[in-house]
Amino acid sequence: MRRDLILRIVTKLVLPFILLFALYVHFHGDFGPGGGFQAGVIAAGMLILHSIVFGVRSTKHIAPQGLVEAMIPLGVLIYASVGIPALISGRNFLDYGVFDPHHTPHGHHLGILMVESGVLITVFSTMLAIFYAFSERGRS
Repeated sequence: MRRDLILRIVTKLVLPFILLFALYVHFHGDFGPGGGFQAGVIAAGMLILHSIVFGVRSTKHIAPQGLVEAMIPLGVLIYASVGIPALISGRNFLDYGVFDPHHTPHGHHLGILMVESGVLITVFSTMLAIFYAFSERGRS
């Protein structure tokens, strides 16, 4: 792909907008369609596009495989740790009201944002780890 100059330039121009759209979908997930899962898939798709155009080796400099594999349980840990303050205070798991007892809607918004962030990290890293596994298949 070294001779596809137009494809490389257009990809470099489009990648930041793909990331911006993923962040929009993530942060808009409270108010409409979207959330962590969709944003994680979009962000992973951004790096997969980068890998297709610039090569897997180049993408692994941006997102090393070890870091990607470590992010999978990190996202699950973030998701699960959001429910711990509620359990400690005697409420139900993932009762978001514990984050702001004086203004419950604000606590719900904050809790959902943290849970969706954990989902985004897990989905993003899982999709990228699967892509890395398939891209290395057959190479020995």
